[in-house]
Amino acid sequence: MQYWLMKSEPDEVSIDDVMASPKQTTAWFGVRNYQARNFMRDQMQVGDGVLFYHSSCPEPGIAGLAEIVSTPYPDASQFDAKSKYYDPKATQEQPRWISIDVQGTQKTRLLSLAEMRTIPTLEDMVVLQKGSRLSITPVTPAQWKAIVKLLK
Repeated sequence: MQYWLMKSEPDEVSIDDVMASPKQTTAWFGVRNYQARNFMRDQMQVGDGVLFYHSSCPEPGIAGLAEIVSTPYPDASQFDAKSKYYDPKATQEQPRWISIDVQGTQKTRLLSLAEMRTIPTLEDMVVLQKGSRLSITPVTPAQWKAIVKLLK
């Protein structure tokens, strides 16, 4: 089992949106970074744990826990000319972008980025590194355990 931090802007998809959706599940779409796509395509597996992170908001941080509940599949938004995620180079035969389904398991208190920076166990977390902008990053088992303990 692996662990991931997945960022979402809460005005696009929040933890509340996920928890209110059918089966508390949503498609993770719109990823347009090759490294993040490769994590989804090549490494994520059903059952992996997810730290659901609110980004680009007044107080960014971990807002809930989730898990991966599907294998990767083509992101439909890449084919929709009306979508802000449209990619004219993508074809049905050779899609460029991936979606994966994420199921919310628990909304938590917000573990803010500022609070995360005060926890020694988390000092090496990718999201805390200067210049880190990836929307999906791996989380070590020790980091996962420390965060889940803090959120209980």
